[in-house]
Amino acid sequence: MTRVRAALESDVAERTARLSECVEDQWFDRTSSRTRMKDLGPLLTAFANAEGGIVVIGVGEPLPAADALLREWQQAPVDFTSPPVRAQARAIEALDATGARTWVGVIEVESSEGVHETQDGTCYLRIGDETRRLTFTQRQELHFDKGQSTFDGRPVRNTSIDDLAPELVSAYRDATGTRLDQATLLRNRGALTTGGEATHAGILLFGSRPQQHLPGAEVRLLRYRGTDRGSGRTLAVDADSDIRLSGTLPEQIEEAAGILDEWVPARRSLGASGRFERVPVIPRDVWLEAVVNAVVHRSYSLAGDHIRVEVFDDRIEVTSPGRFPGLVRLDDPEKVARFSRNPRIARVMVDLQIVRELGEGIRRMFVDMRDNGLLDPEYRQTEGSVTVVLRTESRLDPAVLARLPKHALAALKVLRTSDRPLGTGDVENALGLARPTVIRVLNALRDESLVEWRGQSKRDPRATWTVVHGPTR
Repeated sequence: MTRVRAALESDVAERTARLSECVEDQWFDRTSSRTRMKDLGPLLTAFANAEGGIVVIGVGEPLPAADALLREWQQAPVDFTSPPVRAQARAIEALDATGARTWVGVIEVESSEGVHETQDGTCYLRIGDETRRLTFTQRQELHFDKGQSTFDGRPVRNTSIDDLAPELVSAYRDATGTRLDQATLLRNRGALTTGGEATHAGILLFGSRPQQHLPGAEVRLLRYRGTDRGSGRTLAVDADSDIRLSGTLPEQIEEAAGILDEWVPARRSLGASGRFERVPVIPRDVWLEAVVNAVVHRSYSLAGDHIRVEVFDDRIEVTSPGRFPGLVRLDDPEKVARFSRNPRIARVMVDLQIVRELGEGIRRMFVDMRDNGLLDPEYRQTEGSVTVVLRTESRLDPAVLARLPKHALAALKVLRTSDRPLGTGDVENALGLARPTVIRVLNALRDESLVEWRGQSKRDPRATWTVVHGPTR
């Protein structure tokens, strides 16, 4: 979204090229000027039902006078969506493919507190770069979730822009590359209301004293000795390892990451420098994504609770107040549909490059855990919270692990993370080991049916190794 806004505000000579380079995603779509106004309905409702977005029309195309088209673009949200989505349409100058002056249509759609449909009663939701038609059940869930998603946009009474830290707003303005003044930018992002009050999103993202207004908006970090919490006298929390983090949400994430870097379960491994180094067992990107998701998507309307990150010798547990939105399937979190409880917070976090776009973060967690030979993330849900458990336990059966030679897991990771089958020499180069050792390791993995060798003969120079996919427990 930051690139799109920067492209829209760029010089006319560069505008077409920069808009063409922008990737369609959760908040942006390009369409041709030949698109019928009626066919804009699904796209406009999809953005309004999700987190808002920008539709750009006719990039690089020679368009007639802008006035007539602009009237059609302005009328489309009224004529083809029900109830009409909140959207602003404008025409901006650009160049067509020949370099001649022309126009580009821009429709900015706001995220809505209600559910919108097209003229024929169909409901759509923007998920990644797709405009997805919802089933009846999904639509019902969306109605429920929309009731929860308004909190971050509600005003905090008796506040104003003076309750936001100007240095944080200025840094965000620089990060977006916008030319808008601070107040306009904050209103556009839902951090300020049109009446000038700061919203919950504004206070949490830019507030001078966020916890003065939302005392429960904290992250609590706890490190335990061993694998159990214990209780009372046997409580296993390490001394000085029960820490509460306050401040804005980006500040909480940054501080939590610095502390957890020292806390997460790790092993000593010989590094490239020739020295033994501390290497986290659970990949940093995985546990950090879990923390970020908790901060961005928790229910801030549940004021009596906070986020907890608990570190044990064998796992990390991240607990967030609020249940999964109804559109999320707890039994298959990899296929999570994009719907944010806090769309205004999520959008700013993407602009700050703290959040990965779409549900990509959750899917990436599964991939990274598998690439490192670890069990999948485990999700649990209670009446008022969601917990994700990240375990240090190997995906392999302990009996198999005991039989494997040294370097076998490293070789398995090399093959898992490769986007193509690898030859013996490729594995040898990746591991930096002698060829006889690599051959012995690969043969041991093949004997356990963990990898497969493909070649015409034992001396085939084009023979390759690949991972055998399937259950490991």
